[in-house]
Amino acid sequence: MAMDIHSIDHLLTTTRSVRKRLDFDRPVEREVVEKCLELALQAPTGSNLQGWRFLIVSDADKRKKIADLYRKAFKVYANTPNPHQPTDQSDPRVQQRDKVVTSAVYLAENMWRAPLLVIPCYEGRVEDQGVLAQASFYGSILPAAWSFMLALRSRGLGTAWTTLHLMHEKEAASLLGIPDNVTQTCLLPVAYFQGEDFKPAKRLPVQDVIAYDGW
Repeated sequence: MAMDIHSIDHLLTTTRSVRKRLDFDRPVEREVVEKCLELALQAPTGSNLQGWRFLIVSDADKRKKIADLYRKAFKVYANTPNPHQPTDQSDPRVQQRDKVVTSAVYLAENMWRAPLLVIPCYEGRVEDQGVLAQASFYGSILPAAWSFMLALRSRGLGTAWTTLHLMHEKEAASLLGIPDNVTQTCLLPVAYFQGEDFKPAKRLPVQDVIAYDGW
């Protein structure tokens, strides 16, 4: 079957981290989220183990407590200098930094308002293992999480990839009853987005990030 390349390219280039434009007042239907997750499960998974689990948090009290953990971690993150941040004013990452910081602060203060919080998890622990085990492990869940975000985008919903709550992973696990042998990988606030569309982000030129046959 011929694919609509224009629509696919548009989806791939305009799936943004949505923060300020999340509509916190509009409910999100469970069947829509489940359909997006059904699509996400078509993503690759190492050895076809399919050890993925997606925890959907809809309870208002639990959402507030998870958001509190995120906000507490965000305060630490925001006040810790990052030596890897680029400083060249011509770098598009620097040019976008202020907007990103403002929207990140907004999300930290308002995440509790998201109708749903989704935590993609995977069975097992690999933090004490080598790079091969870690790459295989996270490569078995993160593609599915990204496919979930793409499916949401195509249906008028948005989210933002966040990981800061993992500073308090054990507290979140205790709150939600997540077993010790299950790894949380990120935290996705899910809501319909406001406005009509998104634009492609400013990125480094592709020529600056590719190499052939050697570094």
